[in-house]
Amino acid sequence: MHTIAEATIQEILSLDDNEASRLLFGQQNENLKLLEKQLGISIHNRGGEVILRGRLDDVKLGLGLLNQLYRLAEAKHDLRPADVSSAVQILKRDPQADVVALFSDKAIFANHTRHVSPRSLAQKQYVEAIRSNDLIFAVGPAGTGKTYLAVAMGVAALMRKEVKRIILTRPAVEAGEKLGFLPGDIIEKVNPYLRPLYDALYDMVDMEKAQNWMQSGIVEVAPIAFMRGRTLNDSFIILDEAQNTTPEQMKMFLTRMGFGSKAVVTGDITQVDLPNGVTSGLIHAVKLLENVEGIAVSRFTHVDVVRHPIVQLIIQAYDARESGR
Repeated sequence: MHTIAEATIQEILSLDDNEASRLLFGQQNENLKLLEKQLGISIHNRGGEVILRGRLDDVKLGLGLLNQLYRLAEAKHDLRPADVSSAVQILKRDPQADVVALFSDKAIFANHTRHVSPRSLAQKQYVEAIRSNDLIFAVGPAGTGKTYLAVAMGVAALMRKEVKRIILTRPAVEAGEKLGFLPGDIIEKVNPYLRPLYDALYDMVDMEKAQNWMQSGIVEVAPIAFMRGRTLNDSFIILDEAQNTTPEQMKMFLTRMGFGSKAVVTGDITQVDLPNGVTSGLIHAVKLLENVEGIAVSRFTHVDVVRHPIVQLIIQAYDARESGR
C-alpha cells in the first residue's frame, strides 16, 4: 500500500517570459536535467509550460524551487548549474527558505565576467561575519567557498579603498613530497602550495592586473614564514589551509595584524597534514579565541559544499569511514 507521499502526481508550471525561461532551463536544458537527477522526478518543458511528475513531496519541492528560480531568471540572474544545485540543497534542508532573497543578496564582487554573492545560508552568515568582525575563522570541508569568498571580499575592499593591500598566505607543509627535492629557489619551491590562492585571485581580476598588483606589492602571495617580524596595517589578510599551522605559527600570524586590518583564517580540521603529535594551530586558536569580542567563527559542513554534487557524497563517505560508521 502506497502512502500519500509516495503517490505519483503531476504539476504544471506556466511561464510567460521567454528570456527568463531560457535562463531558467540553462544551456540544452542542463538546469532541468540537474533538477531531475537531484529530486528524482521527471521534468519536461512544452511550449510555455514545465511539467513535473514524480512522488508528491519531490514534485512539490521541485515546483516551489522552479517558481523561485524563475523569479530570479526574470530579474536577469544567469542561473548556473552550481546555483541550481545549491538551491536544491537549501530547500531540502528548509522547504520554507527564501532562495530569491539569498541569491539576490548584494554582490560581494562584480565585474564584466564575474558576479560573486553567497550561495548558501552558511555562506551568507560567513560574509556577514567578515563584514562585522576584524578576525574571522572559517572551518569546514573543501568546496564550501571559504577561501574564494574571502578573496572576493578582499578584492572588493581593495577596490573600495577600504584597505591598501591584500596579503594571501598559507603554510607550505610537506605532504608526501620533500621541498628540498623540488627544483628552484625557495619562492619556486613554495609556489605550488600557493596556487589555490592565485587561482581565486585570477578568477576575480584579469591576469595582467593581478600581476601588476603583485609586482607593486598591492597584493602579496607568500608562505606564512614570510609574515614573521612584520606589522600589517590597512591590509586584508587571508590565511588559507590554517589547519596545517602549529600553535606557534598561528600566534605569530595573528599578532601581525595592525591598525585598519582584517584577517580571515580558513581551514579544514579533518585534513591536518602535520606530523603525528603536533597540535593544529587552527584547532587550538578556535578553542582559545572563539568567545573573544570582535572575533567570529563560521562553521561549514558537507551540506554547504558548492562544487559538483558528487563532492558532497564523497565527503560524507570519507567522514563515515573515519568515524567508524
